[in-house]
Amino acid sequence: MKKILATVLALTLVLSLGAAALADDETVTLKVGASPTPHAEILEFAKDILAEQGIELDIVEYTDYVQPNLAVESGDLDANYFQHTPYLNTFNEENDTHLVSVGLVHYEPFGIYPGATATLEELADGATIAIPNDGSNETRALLLLQQEGLITLKEGIDASSNATKLDIEENPHDYEIEEMEAAQLPLVLEDVDIAVINGNYALDAGLNAGTDALAVEDASGDGAKTYANILCVKEGNEENEAVLALLDVLQSEEVAQFIDETYEGAVVAITGADEADEEAPAEDAAEEEAAAEEAAE
Repeated sequence: MKKILATVLALTLVLSLGAAALADDETVTLKVGASPTPHAEILEFAKDILAEQGIELDIVEYTDYVQPNLAVESGDLDANYFQHTPYLNTFNEENDTHLVSVGLVHYEPFGIYPGATATLEELADGATIAIPNDGSNETRALLLLQQEGLITLKEGIDASSNATKLDIEENPHDYEIEEMEAAQLPLVLEDVDIAVINGNYALDAGLNAGTDALAVEDASGDGAKTYANILCVKEGNEENEAVLALLDVLQSEEVAQFIDETYEGAVVAITGADEADEEAPAEDAAEEEAAAEEAAE
C-alpha cells in the first residue's frame, strides 16, 4: 500500500512539474496600438526580441490620435505607443479616460517644413502657416514659431500650457495661422507657405526633420523631455509583466541603435539610462535637502 501511495505521489509530482513547465512555455500575447511611422516600425523591430521571452507582440496600426486611446481604455488594447504625456493628459481631461504612461521611449523633433515658400527669410507679410489643432501639439507648434522669431506668445506660455493661436501676443507680419488636424498637415503643404508638422506624420510623408525642415525644436530645451513619446496603458495595468518587458526592450541600446540608424535624427531614442538620468537630479536634490535638515537639527 505504501509503495502504491509513493508511486501515486511521485506521479502527481511529475505531472505537476510538467504542467508548470508547460505554463512557463506558454506564449503571452500583448496587443499594442501604434502610429504606422515610426512607432509600428520600432515595435516590429522589438517583436523578435520579445518573442525570445515568450511574448507575442500583436501590433495594431492607427492613423489618428483618438482611437488608440479609446481602445486602451476599453480594454481592446493592452497598451499603445504613439503619443507624449501632454497630449495624454489633455485627452484624459477631455474624455474622462484613465490612461497613464509607463515610460519614455523616443523623441520626435517638431519641424517647420517649406510649402509655397522655400525659406523662413522669404516669408511675406500675411503668409499662411499651418499648425496642428490639438491642444498640446498646437502649443508645441506655437513655441517653435516663437523660437524662430515669427510670433511672440503671451507671457507664461510654455510646454505645459494648452495654447491656441488666441495666445499669440505679437504677430508683426500678420501671418495667417491655420489650425488643422495633424494628419492633414503634410497634405496641404502646397497650399500654405509653411507648416509645422509632427514628427511621425512628417516621416509618413517622406519628410525628415534632420534634413528637410527649415527649423526644428531646440534639442537642449524642454521639448525632448516634455514631448517624449511614451508607452501607455490603462491605470492599474502599470505593473503588467509583458508591458514592462516591452518597455525594457524599447528602452534598450539595441532598439536605440535601430532608431539612430533608421531615422537619422528624425527620431531620437531615450534609453532606460537616459530616463534614469532625468530623475537623478530630483533625487539628489531631495537627498541634499534631507541632509541639510539633519544638519540643522
